[in-house]
Amino acid sequence: MIKPLLQGEAFLKDVQNASKEKGDIHIWWLGQSGFLVQWCNEHLLFDPYLSDSLTRKYATTDKPHKRMTEQVITPEKLDFINITTSSHNHTDHLDHETLTSLMKANLEMDLLIPSANQQFASDRLGIKPKQLQTINTGESIRLGHFEIHAIPAAHEELSTDDQGRNHYVGYIAKAGPWTIYHSGDTIPYEGMEEILSQWEINVALLPINGRRPERRVAGNLWGHEAARLAKSVNVDIVIPCHYEMFEFNTETPDEFETECLKIKQHFKTLKSGERWTGSNNT
Repeated sequence: MIKPLLQGEAFLKDVQNASKEKGDIHIWWLGQSGFLVQWCNEHLLFDPYLSDSLTRKYATTDKPHKRMTEQVITPEKLDFINITTSSHNHTDHLDHETLTSLMKANLEMDLLIPSANQQFASDRLGIKPKQLQTINTGESIRLGHFEIHAIPAAHEELSTDDQGRNHYVGYIAKAGPWTIYHSGDTIPYEGMEEILSQWEINVALLPINGRRPERRVAGNLWGHEAARLAKSVNVDIVIPCHYEMFEFNTETPDEFETECLKIKQHFKTLKSGERWTGSNNT
């Protein structure tokens, strides 16, 4: 099994040390689509999956979710989280075990979900709907130092409820001078580039596991598509995700990196538990 670059107490120490670097923004990859963002000593957690719930759930089925990478950290150790997001209802983005542990460790934490998924999420987590922060595409919300906007995502299609609210979203998070795009699970869709071009995106966090029909799950961007999307909307740096978690649903970052180099798109491939730091001085 793949070992994270930083894990457990070593990971927590890195988060603590990063907080001393005033004015910088820090992003850690936690595996799958999970990222921890630190800005001005506040912490935003995108779509964390920090359990083995799916491995256990599918262990005796014809679609086993065998874990490839060890867990970076247990969720109860993350007792400093201000905001956590879920981009959609799939368990690797809305995990009962991860989120309930986080809520117990962070009693004041805001949990942000798409409006269309409010009842589903409250049922899964065993909480009241009003305990969730909700957002629909085209809307924005200010939570602490972060201003968060929702845009559509297509996993593998644009899906809405009977009120026209999107089940799958991506998040644009503005933190001071920084703009981060976490796409959630998505493939390219008509109008996507036009929507993203409205923002001056510094960092894009994009899936690269692609979509193979034999996996029998909804797919995502291929590596070359993630690179080209970032280039087309003038992203400063793109960081890949959604690979090396489950053996049946992964790709290597090779195609992504090759395409980035070919089209001269700045990128950083993180190891699980690794940090990327952005400085206003660079």
